[in-house]
Amino acid sequence: MDNKPGMLKSTWNMLKTPSAKYSLLALLVVGFFAGIIFWGGFNTAMEATNRLEFCIGCHEMRDTVYQEYKNTIHYSNRTGVRAVCSDCHVPKDWGHKMLRKIQASNEIWGKLTGFVDTPEKFEAHRMELATHEWARMKASNSRECQNCHNFEAMSGEKQKQTIFNKHMKAKDDGQSCIDCHKGIAHHLPKEYVDPDEQ
Repeated sequence: MDNKPGMLKSTWNMLKTPSAKYSLLALLVVGFFAGIIFWGGFNTAMEATNRLEFCIGCHEMRDTVYQEYKNTIHYSNRTGVRAVCSDCHVPKDWGHKMLRKIQASNEIWGKLTGFVDTPEKFEAHRMELATHEWARMKASNSRECQNCHNFEAMSGEKQKQTIFNKHMKAKDDGQSCIDCHKGIAHHLPKEYVDPDEQ
């Protein structure tokens, strides 16, 4: 027991002491290149987890929400522009992206415990899952939607006038996309009640 403080002190001294075998410059150069390799590998792994193939790699996603998404304008449209899962569910900027990735790691626990491993379980939890996602999108002012859709870029000549007017009213009222566009890429939960219809 008495040896522990002495052992910690000697280890700390060893770490602080310059190496007799390698110059400080060599250690800095090696550390610099090791950092670049680590950073490149880390970013490559992060981008791999943003690919559609990764998102639908488990049957829970492939057999449910992916099948719904394939029938939407975000998957197939006249312009050929496709939004994949990460375009709507993962922020682009690094800080928010890392926070979202950490939050998404909780989904691994759901996978391991079989939380939604059957279509029946998924449907039973659809409202809960959707509510969490809608709240996340509302909190960020539908940031991911606005990567592609922007109130200022909307044209009253190219949109139907009633739609354009609704968008401009939503802008003036400080609404975000998710306030009106729940169920745009996935089926709404059976329990969902549209506030406008109450």
